[in-house]
Amino acid sequence: MHGGRPPDYDGTAKIPWLIEQISGRNGTRDIDLLLCRVCDPLEHDGNAQAAATYAEAVNEALAAERIAVVLTGGRPVIAEIATDGTESVTAEPHDLDTRVRRLISDTATADLLLKRAEEARICQRSGAYTMAVIAIGSFVEGMLLTMLTERDEECRNNRFIGRDGKFVTIARPNLASLIDTAHARNWIQLDAKTFMHSVRNFRNYIHPGKEIADNPGFDYDSVGLCWAPLQAMLNDLEQQFAVVEAGEKTQPA
Repeated sequence: MHGGRPPDYDGTAKIPWLIEQISGRNGTRDIDLLLCRVCDPLEHDGNAQAAATYAEAVNEALAAERIAVVLTGGRPVIAEIATDGTESVTAEPHDLDTRVRRLISDTATADLLLKRAEEARICQRSGAYTMAVIAIGSFVEGMLLTMLTERDEECRNNRFIGRDGKFVTIARPNLASLIDTAHARNWIQLDAKTFMHSVRNFRNYIHPGKEIADNPGFDYDSVGLCWAPLQAMLNDLEQQFAVVEAGEKTQPA
């Protein structure tokens, strides 16, 4: 099974199904997807209370690992437990190296992007929170540009979504255009698009004048809030291209 595709629920009793699915998986990414899925309100016919009940039980079991399933923009993601144990801080996506290399064909580009992600980690751990936010935004920009040009013919011909919401010729698309194009292609959902634009706005604090004017005061949690949209974006991209690749495999020779 592709690492980005969640398991198909067969309609049987959820608890035995969950136990069976977990028993059959030993990869961190697959287990993360499974745990998020059973805590997703969409899997409970939109019943947020039922989803919260499952999440509470799952999080009790995960407490020893200092992680939890939390909702970000209505979507479940895996989060780290804060050091004081009182709140969850969204963590960077698990298995980022493997996931990026599955989505991007060019090895040199994948290496460069993962170096940016590592720089974001180093900055976050060192207290350089503004630089961590900027590095995450740079990673997102590079990843979307690479995927769009690798996988979409129009984008290879410099056709991207412009400010008016229509496809136009743009030789050097900015991050806003890349996010909107990915959404227009149904690669990412509306929530990922919306929160990714917040990351884009944070990334603009690379300009000292803007930082002086706004004084954002980024901290450790601010960086966590930038990892969360990246998590949602990766989930959407993996699910989209798992479906595409599965369809290609079923085509007659």
